Amino acid sequence: MKRIGILTGGGDAPGLNAVIRAAVKTAHGVYDCTVFGVRDGFDGLLEDEGVFELTTEHVRGILPRGGTILGTANRGNPFARKTVVAGEETVVDVSDLVAARIRELGWDALIVVGGDGTLRISDELYHKGCPVVGVPKTIDNDLHGTEVTFGFDTALNTATDALDRLHTTAEAHHRVMVLELMGRDSGFIALHAGVAGGADVILIPEIPFSFDKVCEKIQERAGYGRHFSIVAVSEGAHPIGGDQVFSRAGDEVFVARLGGIGQVVGKFIAQVCGMETRVTVLGHLQRGGTPTAFDRWLASRYGAAAVRLAANGGLGRMVALRGAEIVDIPIAEAVSSPKRVDLEGDGVLTARGLGICLGD
Repeated sequence: MKRIGILTGGGDAPGLNAVIRAAVKTAHGVYDCTVFGVRDGFDGLLEDEGVFELTTEHVRGILPRGGTILGTANRGNPFARKTVVAGEETVVDVSDLVAARIRELGWDALIVVGGDGTLRISDELYHKGCPVVGVPKTIDNDLHGTEVTFGFDTALNTATDALDRLHTTAEAHHRVMVLELMGRDSGFIALHAGVAGGADVILIPEIPFSFDKVCEKIQERAGYGRHFSIVAVSEGAHPIGGDQVFSRAGDEVFVARLGGIGQVVGKFIAQVCGMETRVTVLGHLQRGGTPTAFDRWLASRYGAAAVRLAANGGLGRMVALRGAEIVDIPIAEAVSSPKRVDLEGDGVLTARGLGICLGD
């Protein structure tokens, strides 16, 4: 193994720089291998200045930094790329150009750090003959085949801190505080942060909720003198028989953007319960900032393991956490089905045992 590339795709997550650092240092120190960085996801493979040599100097001091020094793009799908042809915007498949570029660069492997969308693209490129190795990244923790993705722990800590802060102001003003959290179609952030942050109601996509059940819980608390409540709502949560709420529609390139369910829930609580209600959307605060020690540790392990996997010829595979060990699985397995909160698992059972309302 003499030459490898690395790119980061999809939404950013705390720990990306730790992966890059670990991959570069392992490739240089163990395998005497040259590493090339790709700017802004797969888009960089189609740009004149999109590829550059990554040295140990580039990764010096980046371990605690959020974001990614390579840049990323969650709209950079080479199989469906928006471009302008003859003055009109159209969607084209440029995957053959990307595959040809990778072959032209003579890489023995391309390490792709991303979530389900980015890794799905990677698997398709692998079947076009590209030497791809995957690293699982998403704050949503919704990738199949790995117990946890890096970025999740930092987002979880940010969400829990927000709930802690909302508790004090909610109690002081006798209000209901609704916190809308990320997670798309998986409720891991809302469930874990809700339990850790002492939420009274947790609404997740996996459990369609009843507005009446939510209000029953809040009114029950008011009945025994607790004139405030904390509600953690995943952005993908939806009422029984109702649809998810989107702030932007999707198309063949852009994924529809979830957002707004917190306002819907807050408005209903205010009207039906007659309590002053405030809604906070934590948004991209969950993506930014310094990664936790756990995410730095996990991301570093993933980055080093990805280089070892590439050196051993493990192309078309992704590093993953199983138990306490880093293993590898086919990328196709990782993207075969999304990971969702287990409704019979101990997380949900714990929440119910604590008296938390899940809306059902």
